[in-house]
Amino acid sequence: MHTVSTFHSAACVCARFARSVRHQQGAVRHLTSVRAASSGSAPASQALRCHHPRRSSLSPPAALSHSGVASRAMASAAKDEKYDFDLFTIGGGTGGVRAARFASTDYGARVALCELPFSLVQTDTEGGLGGTCILRGCIPKKLLVYGGEFANEFKECEGYGWHIEGEISHDWKKLAERKEKQLRKLSDIYKGQLDKAGVHYIEGRATVKDKHTVSINGKDYTAKNILIATGGRAIVPPIQGKELTIISDQVLDLPKKPERLVIIGGGYIAAEQACIYRNFGADVHMFFRGAHILGGFDPEAAKHTEGEFKRQGIQLKPDFSPVKVVKEKDGKLTMTAKNNKDEEITLDGIDYILMATGRKPATQGLGLDKLGVELDDKGGVKVDDFSQSNVDSIWAIGDVSNRIPLTPVARMEGTYFAQHLFGGVDIKPDYGNVASVVFSSPQVAQVGVNEDKAVEEYGDIDIFTSTFSALRDSLTENEGKGFIKVVVDAKTDKVLGIHLVGPEVAEILQGFAAAMKAGITKTQLNETVGIHPTSAEEVTTLRSVTRKYRNKKEVKD
Repeated sequence: MHTVSTFHSAACVCARFARSVRHQQGAVRHLTSVRAASSGSAPASQALRCHHPRRSSLSPPAALSHSGVASRAMASAAKDEKYDFDLFTIGGGTGGVRAARFASTDYGARVALCELPFSLVQTDTEGGLGGTCILRGCIPKKLLVYGGEFANEFKECEGYGWHIEGEISHDWKKLAERKEKQLRKLSDIYKGQLDKAGVHYIEGRATVKDKHTVSINGKDYTAKNILIATGGRAIVPPIQGKELTIISDQVLDLPKKPERLVIIGGGYIAAEQACIYRNFGADVHMFFRGAHILGGFDPEAAKHTEGEFKRQGIQLKPDFSPVKVVKEKDGKLTMTAKNNKDEEITLDGIDYILMATGRKPATQGLGLDKLGVELDDKGGVKVDDFSQSNVDSIWAIGDVSNRIPLTPVARMEGTYFAQHLFGGVDIKPDYGNVASVVFSSPQVAQVGVNEDKAVEEYGDIDIFTSTFSALRDSLTENEGKGFIKVVVDAKTDKVLGIHLVGPEVAEILQGFAAAMKAGITKTQLNETVGIHPTSAEEVTTLRSVTRKYRNKKEVKD
């Protein structure tokens, strides 16, 4: 596997030196201010404002600004001594922490951040630094993915001559304890990063009192700018017995390993959890409203994935939705589901029913409606290209702004927000060619547009596809197949989309996503010398066109 080396230009060195100078100057001012506050010569609010070891009054370097004097003036206006803080961030997930840290360390802004107390399951009063990704999303999910995949490793190693005697057992309690320990460690690391950056951390539930005031635990804090980064929450459909079901937060923190798990939904969360618990030996049933799973992914890739799920024993129930859940005397659950033909399925002996039926922006209870902040039909904060709402002091990034609900996207938005507001950089997030992955077994990865969207948008399209068996599986009884699709604009030869299904395709796709960002063509892809023997090289060896579209219609040779 090739990696791209990172190099530092002279400009990067200069930028780091400039930040170092600003931080040293800020430290001197901090020391002077604290002495003044401790001697009683400054009001309490001023003492609070002075608590910032990296504060700097220097203007951002001209090299950082794409629009010159106007942008630098905007960056200067983002700070105001009459407020406690230049920026108050509500939400300590990936995006919020990134924005707070960068605003403070890179631009000398006085920043505060508020987050709820730690919990692996989010409620109206509990959350924790790290947010959904670290505590109840990406990280715990991936740890459980790794844990479940060992079961397949044990079976497949026999094809390579390994022999495991006796029954293989699994300690669910040990896994849960070690997982929680790691998540707490990561949350503590986030806290350490905020402290190192000089961000004032406040634990509690925040509400926006007015356009420049945030109230927490009965105390008010003023800020020139307020950033909403509260993420999203799971949606549970209003069916009879919904209180007996669980959501994605809870399925990652189960007290016991389920024997039978029912999953409602066909999206990426549903697909991932189905594979995780199937690998751990559970009887898994997926009920979903559509005809196929993974509606946001390429249909052909999704159908291929369905075949792999069925091969592993995951029971798929398309076009069925739950209508009732009841708890039996033995503590098990029974669920009734119906389709649009009024056909009914009843399943009993269920340990857990996961509602993986979507998420919505977490804006309820923040007080934004009272300020007149515009929300979309899902409750997300409406923002412009620079993450600013219709109320000039209120900004929003991440899932709460209802753009692309992915952790790396929230990180990008947080970075660009800080650069724009406090650095005077005329920069906005670029949502083109954002890669996404389903960490199922096998993984599903995509970047760019799928076949249907490409045909609709570009008209003349060439489709290249291939199915393959991984070399690793050739000595095992694993009959799984990988899938590759490359979508190409026939007029320009530009690669518009890459879709992969197979083991570790997330790692494979990252490099190709960078190439697509740079505008790679199919000819350049063909000219790339592959790494042999790997699954990744298959992407560079596709030569025969599977399907052609001209003027949005499929044509035959």
